[in-house]
Amino acid sequence: MSDLSAARPRRREADPVVLAVAGASLVAGALAVRVLMLDHESSDYHYFLGPWYRHIASHGGFHALADAGFSDYNVPYLYLMAALTYLPVGAVAGIKWISMVFDLVLAYYAFRITALRRPEHSWHAFGAAATVLFLPTVVTNSGWWGQADAIFTAFLVGGVYHVLRRRPWWACAFFGVALAFKLQAVFLFPFLLVMVLVRRLPWRSLLAVPAAYLLLDVPAFLLGADPWRLLTVYARQPDTYKQLTLNAPSVYEFVSWPGDTDGVRSAGVLVAGGVVLTLVALAARSRGWVGGRGAQAPADGAEQTRILLVATASAIAVPFLLPSMHERYFYVADVLSVVLAFQLPRLWALPVLVQLASFGSYLEFLSPGLAPYLSMPAHAALMLLALRSVLRAAAHGLRAPTDPAGDGRAEEPADEGDAGDDGEDEPLTDRREAVGR
Repeated sequence: MSDLSAARPRRREADPVVLAVAGASLVAGALAVRVLMLDHESSDYHYFLGPWYRHIASHGGFHALADAGFSDYNVPYLYLMAALTYLPVGAVAGIKWISMVFDLVLAYYAFRITALRRPEHSWHAFGAAATVLFLPTVVTNSGWWGQADAIFTAFLVGGVYHVLRRRPWWACAFFGVALAFKLQAVFLFPFLLVMVLVRRLPWRSLLAVPAAYLLLDVPAFLLGADPWRLLTVYARQPDTYKQLTLNAPSVYEFVSWPGDTDGVRSAGVLVAGGVVLTLVALAARSRGWVGGRGAQAPADGAEQTRILLVATASAIAVPFLLPSMHERYFYVADVLSVVLAFQLPRLWALPVLVQLASFGSYLEFLSPGLAPYLSMPAHAALMLLALRSVLRAAAHGLRAPTDPAGDGRAEEPADEGDAGDDGEDEPLTDRREAVGR
């Protein structure tokens, strides 16, 4: 009698040489697309990045950071810009190359997170990395616009990876570095709070967030920078823009308010905070986390999915609810929605909705000729659909009961009440083998 296990052909791991060649080709192709855009100078370069670079170059490179008042960015990004002044590269190209390098870091962590779920399916993880590298918003943000969103997002996604690997101090340190680069790193702080409340991160590991932030301020302090100015750089940013939305596909695309918006913006921050804290409390109290796991126990595929659901929901909900958001502020959601879809293929429409809304908002700013044909409320409606989708999936996933066998293993979250197999997941026996490794 034939063995049933032998009847099914065993999936072979990807050839390392073939995978390396494919990876090199992917990197070369991604960089080639971006290099074609290097000569373009955006309005942000003309009004902000270019003047900052020239100020640093004319004031002695790193020594210019003794007084960082010429910029409203925190000093870690200015360190990178100062380093450019010592290299034989033009200002526009150099600024864009910084972001392009972090595009590759983003793709690396997308690969690593996806590989955690299916460690023997390298091509699956390769697909996630390739999708992230060629997302329209990711390509445009670095290659055309020269923005720095890839930098802080790379550290946020790296932080999520370390949460999945049960490395709490590394995770919080990565979140601290992300915060040091851009204030928008706080979009994932509700996720961080949930991880602490459900004991996936110990409270004391949160000390690594301010420690990493302060450590990156030390070089500027040693150069003579005012420590108070370094510590309060983000406190001066919220009053820079008075609009309810700056082309962001947020809830404020549905709000029209004539005259002074200060009161509306303040109320909006309070409402957003209340809604987000309510979602955090609901997520933390969900029985899907129950199972006696300690912060050091390995996460199985089901829990990895729950963690990514909470992270993606945080990345969409926070900028959607806050006032005065820019179109670029859904960048973290752009990336995490792709990673989540590769983790849970039933949510394939989520990154499509996020990308349509996000990149459509980019075009509103970057292509004035197309602006009359674009509808910002329509983009906001698409983002609202994406938020609804991820919140429903998270609610279902966090309600999933633990395994009645009592081993702490939880059922895989299904999407929208669909409990059937979609043919994409590996056999249960392979899944358990992967968890045990």
